[in-house]
Amino acid sequence: MSAVRIDHRVTSGTFSLDGETFDVDNNVWVVGNDEECIVIDAPHDVDEIMAVVAARRLLAIVCTHAHDDHVRVAPQLAKSVDAPILLHADDLPVWKLTHPTSEPDGHLVDGQRLVIGDIALTVMHTPGHAPGAVCLYSPELGVVFTGDTLFNGGPGATGRSFSDHDVLLGSIRSVLFALPDDTVVHTGHGDSTTIGAEAEALGR
Repeated sequence: MSAVRIDHRVTSGTFSLDGETFDVDNNVWVVGNDEECIVIDAPHDVDEIMAVVAARRLLAIVCTHAHDDHVRVAPQLAKSVDAPILLHADDLPVWKLTHPTSEPDGHLVDGQRLVIGDIALTVMHTPGHAPGAVCLYSPELGVVFTGDTLFNGGPGATGRSFSDHDVLLGSIRSVLFALPDDTVVHTGHGDSTTIGAEAEALGR
């Protein structure tokens, strides 16, 4: 079996919430080997995502949270490749804002392990940016995929519907800052960073 690797693509589109719309660039992370993979978030463009997946078997579309710029094309992508959409149940009200007539195929739970080849991604529930926000940690790869929970430069945004700044800081400090400092943080937008760099800047 070939080694698991991380592939990356940036897609462009919009984010809408609370009656406002903004232009955004989203990171799409694809974790897998030559045979199979998972997609982390499905923001704007199925063709862009499938260019990274290529001929591999898509095991799942894993949503870090349900803001529209992370799940907009998830149903279309799932249908095109017959793969399940996975989302934490606490984010179903947010999902319904974008996809009112459909639901994800399965619910992520804290501590769940998503196996790809010879590694696993552990689901860590990190509410705050959204109630069902999750991060995905692989000690084998030395990375954590944080969605919009933690960025290069600090916590994700709050102040909009379904978000809570104090809860977000609690998630970051209790869950993410417990990881090794050299863990690479792959974010939902912008550049990657490390746990150590963000813990030093924010304070544990």
